[in-house]
Amino acid sequence: MDKTFDLELLDNDLIPKEDLFQNLKELKIINTLLGGHKVIIKGLRKFGELKKLSILEIGSGGGDNLQALKNKFPENTYIGLDLKEDCVIYAEKNTQGITYICNDYRDFKSEKPVDIIFNSLFCHHFRDNDLIEMLKWMNKHSEKGFYIGDLHRHSLAYYAIKFLTSLFSKSYLVKNDAPLSVKRGFTKSEWEILLKKAGIKTYNIQWCWAFRHLIWVKK
Repeated sequence: MDKTFDLELLDNDLIPKEDLFQNLKELKIINTLLGGHKVIIKGLRKFGELKKLSILEIGSGGGDNLQALKNKFPENTYIGLDLKEDCVIYAEKNTQGITYICNDYRDFKSEKPVDIIFNSLFCHHFRDNDLIEMLKWMNKHSEKGFYIGDLHRHSLAYYAIKFLTSLFSKSYLVKNDAPLSVKRGFTKSEWEILLKKAGIKTYNIQWCWAFRHLIWVKK
C-alpha cells in the first residue's frame, strides 16, 4: 500500500469541541481493544526499573495512554503535552494523577530533565523532514531514552479498520481518519531510514498486534 501525506480531519485547528471529544472517546476504545495501550506499556518496560521516573508524552490527546501507564506503574511522574487546548481540557477531566501542558513540544521546557519521552499515533501526522527533527528532539531531551508506538501501513489493517469504524463509530472524525492514519503509517524499513537520518544508530523496532510498530531507543 502506497503512503499518503493527505491531512487528517484531526489536523484541522477548527474542530468543534463536542466532535473532538467524541473522537478522543472512541480513540480510547480503539487503543484498548486493538492493543495500543499494550504497546505503550510494553515500550516503557523496555527501560527496566520503572519507579520514580519522569515520563513525558508528546501529542498526548485524551490522555488514555498516560492513564494506562499510571494505572500500571503508579510511582512515576507523568506529563502530557498537546498543542490543542481542548485535548488538554478533555484529558484533565477524564484522567487522574497526570499533569497536562498545552504547548508545542518544541517549546517545552522542564526544570528537571525528563527520563523518558514517548508518543503514540503521533508520528504519522508529520512529513518525513519534520518527523526526523522530532526524533532528534526526543533523543536530545530524554535522559534514559524514548519510544514510539505507531501504525504499520498494510492493506489488511486499512480495510479492517475501515470496516470496523463503519460499524461502531459515531464520529465522522474517526471514520475518516482511522483508515487514513493507516495509509500515513510506516513500514519497518521506512523507520530504519528515518532513524538513521536523525543520526540515531542504536535502536530497536518490534512489530506488535494489531499492525503497530514499537520503536525504542535506550541511552
